[in-house]
Amino acid sequence: MPLVEIHLLEGRTKEQKKALLEAVTRAVQESIQAPLETIRVWIQEMPLDEFMTAGVLASEKYRKDTK
Repeated sequence: MPLVEIHLLEGRTKEQKKALLEAVTRAVQESIQAPLETIRVWIQEMPLDEFMTAGVLASEKYRKDTK
């Protein structure tokens, strides 16, 4: 049973997340010929205030990028 966990920063729409989940499911099915009913894919969303890169919170980085 293939298990795929995707970590994303919050902010995507329901439609974007659904499209990603469907695309990953298809990629797993096509690449390893896994039966569709055995493929599990889920998204772990991370709040912008709980993720840091190089000492900068994502919430601070994205605020700077939009100024």
